[in-house]
Order: sequence, then C-alpha cells, then structure tokens
Amino acid sequence: MEFKTCVFYFLSTILVLAALRVVTARNPVHAALYLVLAFFNAGGIWLLLSAEFLAVVLVMVYIGAVMVLFLFVVMMLDIDFKKLREGFWRYLPMGATVGGLLAVEMALVLGGRYFGLDAMPEPAAKAADYSNTQELGRVLYTEYAYPFELAAFVLLIAMVAAVSLTLRRRRASKYIAPEVQVAARHEERMTLVKMAAEKKKPAGDEAAEAGAGGGR
Repeated sequence: MEFKTCVFYFLSTILVLAALRVVTARNPVHAALYLVLAFFNAGGIWLLLSAEFLAVVLVMVYIGAVMVLFLFVVMMLDIDFKKLREGFWRYLPMGATVGGLLAVEMALVLGGRYFGLDAMPEPAAKAADYSNTQELGRVLYTEYAYPFELAAFVLLIAMVAAVSLTLRRRRASKYIAPEVQVAARHEERMTLVKMAAEKKKPAGDEAAEAGAGGGR
C-alpha cells in the first residue's frame, strides 16, 4: 500500500470518528471541538486531492473564524441542555430512518459504477508551476461571475436578517437615536446662569461671628 493511501485512510478514519462524536457528545463545547477536528482532517484529505485552495479556506474560514464564533456563542448563552434533550428518544426512530435512507443513497451514488476508476480515471499530472488556485479564480470570476455575485448577495441578506432577528431593545438599557444626536444644538445642551458676586468678609469678622455663636 502506498504512503498516500495510508494517509488517506488515516485521515478518513479520524474524520468519521470525529463526525460521530459531534453528534453523540453531550457537551456542546466538546462537540464543537470535535467538529474542528473533523474540518482539519477534511482539509488534509483535500490536500491529498490537490485542492490546496479549498483546504486552506476550510482551515482559515471555518476553523479560524466560524468555529471560534460558535464556541463563543455556546459558552456565552445560558441554555438548558436538559430541556433540549427532552423527547430525544421519541424522535429517534424517524431520525434513524432518515439517516439510513441517506446512507443507502450515498452508497448507491458513490459506488463503483459512477465513481470507480473506470468511470473516473485518475487525472493527468500537472506541471510544477501549475496553480489550481489561479485556475479556480479564473473560472469563478469569468464563467461563474454572476452566480458568485448572487451567492454573495444572498449571504449578505442572510447576515442582515440574522442581525435584525437577534436585535432586542431592553428597557433597562439607555441609548440615543443617532438622528436626534446629530440634530442637537449647543444652545439646547448648555445653559449659562448669571449669579451675583458675594463680597468676602475679613478674617477678623468671621472669627468674631464664630465666637458670638459659641457664647450663645
């Protein structure tokens, strides 16, 4: 067995085990960490398939940004996980049925009839100066430019909708409307008050008044 094949089976085994632990882990933080491990091994498999750009994007975007935000949200939210687990066994038969159907479909699609070496032979070796990242960028921004822009627009709408749904105004919080703050004038914020000047008494008079008050 070649070294590349051994590395593939090693990464695939860890990937499958990590994916199972994502579903079966009771602690959501542990599940998120197992998901990071699964993403990392998937990136390694993509490197074996000469998809360096996808591997780097998976590690940088999902592991470096998305999972950090996911862990932050999980650790900051006060969620009653015991209440969420209620009714798990009631929906287990339906979930097992759907999962079994998906497994059968994947086995039929990924069988040797469609994805074997005869149907999909190994691609020819590329030159040393070949860059799949450059080739992917050329195809993405020429032939698929409009679908790429449409997907970016849909993601922007989803991000704005998520922020709008999670925005909640609390009564205890104090805030100022931006338009009111911009339209404010200094005459409304500051008031000048004129006070009559008081004449300071000599030190001897103050002492005499203090003594008279003590004698009373």
